[in-house]
Amino acid sequence: MRRIRVIPVLLVSDGKMVKTEKFKAPKYVGDPINAIRIFNEKGVDELAVCDISKNRKAQGPDMKLMEKLASEAFMPMAYAGGISTRQQGIDLIKSGFEKLALSTGLIQSPNLVAELSEQLGSQSVVAAVDYRQSMFGGARQYVNSGTTKVKGDLFDLISKWVNQGAGEVWLNSMEREASYEGYDIKTIKRASETIRVPIVCMGGAGSITHMKEAIDAGASAVAAGAMFIYQRPHNAVLISYLKEPLDA
Repeated sequence: MRRIRVIPVLLVSDGKMVKTEKFKAPKYVGDPINAIRIFNEKGVDELAVCDISKNRKAQGPDMKLMEKLASEAFMPMAYAGGISTRQQGIDLIKSGFEKLALSTGLIQSPNLVAELSEQLGSQSVVAAVDYRQSMFGGARQYVNSGTTKVKGDLFDLISKWVNQGAGEVWLNSMEREASYEGYDIKTIKRASETIRVPIVCMGGAGSITHMKEAIDAGASAVAAGAMFIYQRPHNAVLISYLKEPLDA
């Protein structure tokens, strides 16, 4: 038996914790520092912090806020949001983050994956791939908070980021975010047959069964936002985590 990493995802916008649905309509759900403290108490395996503030693209990561968040965390943390230079990545690692997830930076800064991988090691560099299914068949990657489609086959693009040095891939189904309908098993299976590095699946988790299905399909770890932020059926804010470790 091996223990599966189960990763809560915190979305931050202008210093506040928010939750979106299908990448739209951010809703205020609390203070990210308080959320981290609760996850500390619950013994979370790992945490992903994604800054979706509109000004991230121009200003880069909010280092003061990230330093505060990292100082509170007892678990390994990954950061995503507006990383466009090697120095930004180095500063985030120095602040206490273990991993850097690149999304728009994959496209706008083509050498960044290789630069960060060489400087920090591939284990610290993540290709954060947000995607949705195309009406013509197949899946397509999107950047700029899901507003810009990237040309090319999804799996060819992922292989490109891995070959450049990404040591992990976040596979995030935009259409399933906060749907509680389960992960995109078909795409996870295809990716696991193509990619040689760990895959973390995101988008759609509503139960432990969904998580086990994703692991069986080839994911190395599972991540969830709404499942750990809301209490159903009324989506009241109540931060939770698994009562028992997820094994496979």
